[in-house]
Amino acid sequence: MSSFNRFSGASRYIADDVLLSDVNAAMALGRPLLVRGEPGTGKTMLAHAIAESLEMPLMTWHVKSTTTAQEGRYHYDVVQRLNDSRFGDVDGIDVRDIRRYIKLGVLGRAFTAERPVVLLIDEIDKADVEFPNDLLRELDEMAFAIPELEETVRAERRPVTIITSNAEKELPDAFLRRCVFHYIRFPEQERVRRIVQAHMPDLEERLVNAAIVKFYEMRAVGGLRKKPSTSELLDWLLVLARAGVRPEQIARKVPFMSVLVKQEKDLELLARRFGEA
Repeated sequence: MSSFNRFSGASRYIADDVLLSDVNAAMALGRPLLVRGEPGTGKTMLAHAIAESLEMPLMTWHVKSTTTAQEGRYHYDVVQRLNDSRFGDVDGIDVRDIRRYIKLGVLGRAFTAERPVVLLIDEIDKADVEFPNDLLRELDEMAFAIPELEETVRAERRPVTIITSNAEKELPDAFLRRCVFHYIRFPEQERVRRIVQAHMPDLEERLVNAAIVKFYEMRAVGGLRKKPSTSELLDWLLVLARAGVRPEQIARKVPFMSVLVKQEKDLELLARRFGEA
């Protein structure tokens, strides 16, 4: 793996050794890295960290329930061509030139970029179950055809592809075979302290320690629909600091619990357990 730049983390992204190894393995193989984990564990931010560390542009494809693979390849703007044809060749527009009406999607732009890019396909499991299957050629060959032009768009410089999933639905085996897989486990307390230090180096240490202890106590409560995440901990710490909350106050009750907890039932459960200031 000496022929490419290795990823060793970024200034505000504290990755463990296994994640670093898997990122570099995916880069060496030229395969996408499929990253799973509970929300708020830094899956999306991984792509940003890689782009920062390797000084590469980041291109992002935010997947929705209506997203299709074709959107990522290209769009043939038939409507615009028809509108232009109504007025003939004006202002130098030649409607016979189909290329004018082909607009590359994020995959097309990543494949044709002048320099290697980081390509983030974010929350792939939000789309229809067929969506991953429709990307198999792109993942294998880093190429797709444009029949209207009788051309193939092929990546001369393979993008570093990061695909995130919240495990909302199972992904097809054929898709999984084309990826390197990593599950981001929730970090232990020491790594969370390092994450907080990277994002908020000026926070009082006693406040950080008290908040982290209470945070893990809350995560350990059984029956939660959505456990508080690292990103919510950072938000909570910022609110605590700006409100002037003292460490000893957190030990008695949990101020601003709604910053941490986003489900009504979870809020009721934790309020009964810890109280809310």
